[in-house]
Amino acid sequence: MESHRRSIAKAVSYRIFASVLTCLIAWALTGKLAVGLQIGLLDGVTKLFGYFLHERVWARIQWGRPKAPEYEI
Repeated sequence: MESHRRSIAKAVSYRIFASVLTCLIAWALTGKLAVGLQIGLLDGVTKLFGYFLHERVWARIQWGRPKAPEYEI
């Protein structure tokens, strides 16, 4: 199972990347840098928390994980 710190680090790094892309797309569509930055920031903050919660839920789901051996030496 991944630690909470690792899930947070993954969520933050992904959100920075994705928010920059969102900002660039919004800027390209509106032609206004300020609007692009606002949309990118709002998108990043809300989805950061959503991604973290999604990761923590999946950390509790056992489906698809290999089973631990019954006996180890």
